[in-house]
Amino acid sequence: MSKQLRRASAIAVAAMIVSIAFSANGSGASAQSIAAVTKQDPNLQIISKPLVQPLPAETAQSAVEADRAELEPAPIKAASLNEMVAAQPQPGELSRELNCLAGAIYFEAKSESLAGQLAVGRVIVARSKSGRFPNSYCGVVFQPSQFSFVRGSSMPAIPRASKQWKNAVAIAQIAHANSWRSPVEGALFFHAAYVSPAWRLTRVGRIDNHVFYR
Repeated sequence: MSKQLRRASAIAVAAMIVSIAFSANGSGASAQSIAAVTKQDPNLQIISKPLVQPLPAETAQSAVEADRAELEPAPIKAASLNEMVAAQPQPGELSRELNCLAGAIYFEAKSESLAGQLAVGRVIVARSKSGRFPNSYCGVVFQPSQFSFVRGSSMPAIPRASKQWKNAVAIAQIAHANSWRSPVEGALFFHAAYVSPAWRLTRVGRIDNHVFYR
């Protein structure tokens, strides 16, 4: 048999195998039919490989971006700190850490400007990351002899329906996420403006009734 005839025969047999495989729909009958065909041409080799369809790069990328967007909500954009505060969600229940942070902001600066409240909040966040203070907001707030509003290991009751508390919660979220820069960013200490402790620290600035240092 010439090479061309053998090639034509092989092609015809291969086509027959494919036809049988599809018609049998992957059943045991398919395997039997293929075995019968291969007996007719013992020189024919059948190689079975799984068909893997690659995921298009664009589809894979969009899936990753969708997952990331779900886990990491888009940051809030605002033209001012007032707008940023107004845009913050008011969760029904705060985590213990955010509750400690918001409580400290409330008791230390509830009557001050939003910038003054943010400055207080960012000091607590900075302390928790400094390695010089406890590494949690609650640890910083309840560290002995640090905040005058603390009574043992608790805070006084807070009127949680008040506008001042809602502002404190919003500022706590902003301070935690560092989504708005404090005018005294980097400060680790502050005191009321009406006292003059003999601190040998670098003064960063004053906002409302507090003076900040690092």
